[in-house]
Amino acid sequence: TEKGLEDQLLARVVEMERKDLEEESRALTIAAMNYQMQLVQLEDDLLERLANAPEDILSDVPLIEGLEATKKTAKEIAEAVEKGKITRAEVEKAREAYRPQAAEGAMLYFILTKLNAIDHMYQYSLDSFN
Repeated sequence: TEKGLEDQLLARVVEMERKDLEEESRALTIAAMNYQMQLVQLEDDLLERLANAPEDILSDVPLIEGLEATKKTAKEIAEAVEKGKITRAEVEKAREAYRPQAAEGAMLYFILTKLNAIDHMYQYSLDSFN
């Protein structure tokens, strides 16, 4: 689709013009995935500890310490995710400055691909467009 090509071209333009923005965007995506995996692991560990806890949960000191550590880590992850959202918004704002070039590139490609309706000699592939 034209929108999909526009997004791909936007990533390429930004990568060429502002490599730091594209790298930061990729790093944010990876960090967000790592945070999600870490939260799932914390949740699994917590549920396992609770399932194996004795009847008197308050007497299980390691469980309570584990709960505190899980709570602290979850809070740190939530703060990091919020910082990541702010940074992602800044990166997206900077990337949008290149949106007109990407939109024109996508439009140009689709115009060129429709030229073969005039004459079969006008056939272009996406590779020749890059």
